Amino acid sequence: MASRSFFSGSFSLTDVHPAALLTGVFLLAYPAFASDFFVFQIGAYTLILGTIALSLMMLAGYGGMVSLAQVTVAGFAAYLMAILGENSVGVMGLGWPWWLTAIVSVIGAALFSAFIGAVSVRTEGIYTIMITLAVAVAFFFFVRQNYVLFNGFSGFAGVEPPTIFGIYWRNPTPFYYLTLFVAAGFFWAVYYGAKSTFGLSLQAIRDNPRRMRALGYNVTLHRITAYFFSGLIAGVAGVLLVWFNGRISPGTIGVDVAIDILVIAVVGGMRHPVGPFLGAIAFVLLENFAIDLIDRERFNMVIGTAFLLVVLFSPDGLLGLWNRVRPKLRFKRDTQLSAGSVERGEPVEAGSSDKN
Repeated sequence: MASRSFFSGSFSLTDVHPAALLTGVFLLAYPAFASDFFVFQIGAYTLILGTIALSLMMLAGYGGMVSLAQVTVAGFAAYLMAILGENSVGVMGLGWPWWLTAIVSVIGAALFSAFIGAVSVRTEGIYTIMITLAVAVAFFFFVRQNYVLFNGFSGFAGVEPPTIFGIYWRNPTPFYYLTLFVAAGFFWAVYYGAKSTFGLSLQAIRDNPRRMRALGYNVTLHRITAYFFSGLIAGVAGVLLVWFNGRISPGTIGVDVAIDILVIAVVGGMRHPVGPFLGAIAFVLLENFAIDLIDRERFNMVIGTAFLLVVLFSPDGLLGLWNRVRPKLRFKRDTQLSAGSVERGEPVEAGSSDKN
């Protein structure tokens, strides 16, 4: 076991499902037929929220650790971008180069996430949730009340992405492709990382930490490391989020937003990295278009109702619902093909409806 690499998952193009290829083609071509609003406000925002929820899915789905502090970690990176880089408020803003600011912000977020993990990994279940929620609430009130470093309630504005190769990266199409590249990279990293030595060990610790500890694994270190990697994901998403909004304030990292990230992850599905992105697109569409049907003040009621319905009928979220429906559709298709073969007098292979 010790001779194996830390991440030993392998990749092959033959492992890619045709549906994944079609989805990739659609996402790449999306700006060609969508308006700037749908490209930026729907597409890019969905990918950012999905990436933050992906960091939660990695912890909860593979590690059994539900953290409500993932948006706090993303917000920490966003604040570092405003403080170390440039902003239009005139408070702080050290003017570091954007690439150095981004690197330090992401690493700082990962270390902050590892700190949260070190505080919470010795607990389980509701206790982990409460500790991470306490961290999120404490950080929210700290930045809201601190005007020397975080500019208090107003936060920072004028935090913009750079212009590289003559391209302003906050324009809808370039920013969409930037978020798509980041989201796809982290998606495949989590997907294949789950099959690596570390990923399999983390899942085994989730299922039976006592046995893994008896086998000589450092359970606490594995869990803290998982928090560190999830912090990298959330930190990069936080950089994209502050570039998307152009500002960062306590409202961006409020408790309601932390709950929204949990809802996105649960509604989409915690068993597969694609789940957070399914939940994100459902959330963003409801957030943008539900107000055409109901009052803005009742949006949380709509989200809560959708959450309850999904959890009630499919505990594994939208992805679980699809996995339950897909075999029935496949069986119906195979039955129709078999019936057509019988009508044409062609032989039917035994057990054909059980293939695939």
